[in-house]
Amino acid sequence: MKSVEEVFKKISKVGQAEKVRVYVVGGYIRDILLGREGNRDIDCVCVGSGLEFARSFDTAVKQVGSLIEFPDFDTARYILEIPNPKSQTPNTIVIEFAGARAESYDEKSRKPIVAAATLEQDLARRDFTVNAMALPVELLTKKVTPTILKIQLIDIFDGRKDLENRLLRTPLDPDTTFSDDPLRTLRAVRFAGQLGFSIEPGALESIHRNRARIKIISGERIQEELLKMMTTEKPSIALTLLFQTKLLDEILPEVSALRGVEEVFGHQHKDNLVHSFMVVDNIAEQSEDPWLRLAGLFHDIGKTGTKKFIPKVGWTFHGHEHLGKKLFYGISKRLKLSKERTDYIAKLIRWHLQPIGLMDEGITDSAVRRLVVTMGDELDDLLILGRGDITTGNPNKKVRRLKNYDNLKNKIAELLEKDKLSDFQSPLRGDEIMSLSKLKPGPTVGRIKSAIEEAILDGIIPNEYEAAKGYFEKIKDKYLEQATDWEKM
Repeated sequence: MKSVEEVFKKISKVGQAEKVRVYVVGGYIRDILLGREGNRDIDCVCVGSGLEFARSFDTAVKQVGSLIEFPDFDTARYILEIPNPKSQTPNTIVIEFAGARAESYDEKSRKPIVAAATLEQDLARRDFTVNAMALPVELLTKKVTPTILKIQLIDIFDGRKDLENRLLRTPLDPDTTFSDDPLRTLRAVRFAGQLGFSIEPGALESIHRNRARIKIISGERIQEELLKMMTTEKPSIALTLLFQTKLLDEILPEVSALRGVEEVFGHQHKDNLVHSFMVVDNIAEQSEDPWLRLAGLFHDIGKTGTKKFIPKVGWTFHGHEHLGKKLFYGISKRLKLSKERTDYIAKLIRWHLQPIGLMDEGITDSAVRRLVVTMGDELDDLLILGRGDITTGNPNKKVRRLKNYDNLKNKIAELLEKDKLSDFQSPLRGDEIMSLSKLKPGPTVGRIKSAIEEAILDGIIPNEYEAAKGYFEKIKDKYLEQATDWEKM
């Protein structure tokens, strides 16, 4: 299959052979009406068994994709690839086949108890009216015209009107919709940010009323929605809604605690929550990486616990980068982040003040070398975070700080080329140090190697083998005197 239209043709053909009515519903239809292209997630409702239909489809296409079955919910996912005319990398199409169903919920779980139902009942259980519209699959085998939409669109909850009004509204009573599946509260916030829609006032109040129900949602699903919020053009829209509905209190209390401004003797500090949201937006203008944007959201979480007013100095947040890193490990555990992602964000939180410190003290070669070696592959992202951290309303100060970042970036490029700092380590390796010193593996070898590296970073010697070996000869006796007997050969 070479196009989405061919996929729909095959689904339609299987439906005719199996005598099963199949409808495309949800986001795919919504995006057609919005004129948004590129949605490759297709939700299909079968008036009959969704699982059996998916198996028939798999057979009909000769297993060109991957079939994943969910028998408890009469649902299956089919993943296949089609050519991408704009790239050598194919497009991945994900099709969800589900039997038309009604749902009921246990109070302590978002997993539904499902029962076969009509298409109308299936649409009623969906999250928002703009996602509760359907088209027979055969109508999608060719270009959908406005006439087809006007005549054939199944829209019993006026979703098309809500699309025109850019409004998110629930098909059923919002308390039912959000209490049954609390993840929908996060989806409402995410869609508002993603599509630029407002949330219907009654639904917004219901999100606030049902916010504590989010605790039954797994960390993985909350993580997924947060990342999708981070991919929007202006993430602060969704983040502000999270705060206003108090969902932020439930899922990220460490971030919510940043809200507020204190005043002592006329001295105020900035609202660190508003600042953090601005930082995320600033990063979004520089990078599409949602994980870097997420680091921007968390970079100042240590400020609440380190805030202090010092007379003649003002408000200080000394050590907030260290506390922030510690707090983030707790957040990561709740959100079930991978070790790789956790270490990445924690590292950016820990070092986010370093570029500013370098520029305030004066950019020296030694300090820049240390920054390069410390950050490694994360250096570019740290600089993006640092630029995003500039939220001052003083235009002259902003221009000056941004110019300082340009100077720092130029200095880094200069030293990377001159001092060969990529994958930095001592040119004199540990095995050679052991051979020259007559030492076994142990802490003394490590101390000698570190001393050579420090000399390079401080500019005492160049990052070259002969210079490193010469420096080793000068310092070795001092370290050999400290070596224990068990380290000596």
